[in-house]
Amino acid sequence: MTDAQATAKHTDQLTFQDPVTRFPSISPPKQHQPEPGLDQELIPQTDRGEHSYRGTGRLEGRKALITGADSGIGAAVAIGFAREGADIALSYLPEEEADAQEIKAIIEDAGRQAFLFPGDISDQEFCAELVDRAAEALGGLDALVNNAGRQIAIEDIADLSDEQWTHTFDTNIHAIYRITKAALKHMPAGSTIVNSTSIQAYSPSPPLLDYASTKAAINNFTKGLAQQLAPKGIRVNAVAPGPIWTPLQVSDGQPKEKLPKFGKNTPIGRAGQPTELAPAYVFLTSSESSYVLGETLNVNGGNPSP
Repeated sequence: MTDAQATAKHTDQLTFQDPVTRFPSISPPKQHQPEPGLDQELIPQTDRGEHSYRGTGRLEGRKALITGADSGIGAAVAIGFAREGADIALSYLPEEEADAQEIKAIIEDAGRQAFLFPGDISDQEFCAELVDRAAEALGGLDALVNNAGRQIAIEDIADLSDEQWTHTFDTNIHAIYRITKAALKHMPAGSTIVNSTSIQAYSPSPPLLDYASTKAAINNFTKGLAQQLAPKGIRVNAVAPGPIWTPLQVSDGQPKEKLPKFGKNTPIGRAGQPTELAPAYVFLTSSESSYVLGETLNVNGGNPSP
């Protein structure tokens, strides 16, 4: 068990606790994984809520498709949704199969169904295929979490290739448009869509020019679509994470020399753990947030944002 898991084992998200010390202030060693990276090989390990998330039935009977659900934030959301009573379709890259199988087992241990759909959402045809297959497996679709993202740090725009720029946009924003469009024919009134944007939408880091640009686009897409779908009873919102410790950071998502200090510049003084994001997605998906539309909920350790 990791230090984070040991700390959180008896202190779930419903327990009174100091947010500064709920999880350790980690100092990750310099490390590298080939894109897209695996949670199982990350040092230190993440806490995705497998030992700490306690459900209260807030999503009982819901049918959710979550992209990037094998690791990091997406995995934490999948665990939270399952513990709250939802069945889950997990979308992820084929290279992430080992992580996906682990999350599938956790979901099934919670007594819910998990369906695995490996594939690349930057591929237009796969997006439509993914949605239809997920809806068939789940017996419907009433919750969509567009979470998968690609982040590669490049210090100088002169070194930012057209290929990378296009690949990042295809994965981070074009896929959200395509998956959402395909999902709507399956989604009845009461359904929800939650998109993952980022603090980078408001405060872009110079090495993340393409990534930050997509996150700003996601924010705008969320607010516009929320207004369009509101009369149909479908709510659209977003979550904007700050520095969260995930495999994204070590698969060229951050310059290697910055890893040991990752997240320490936040007011709370530490990087966030994926499980700290899950309650935000649960809230925006549950009926508790029925009057919340077009909102971007910032979960970033205290960094000021609009």
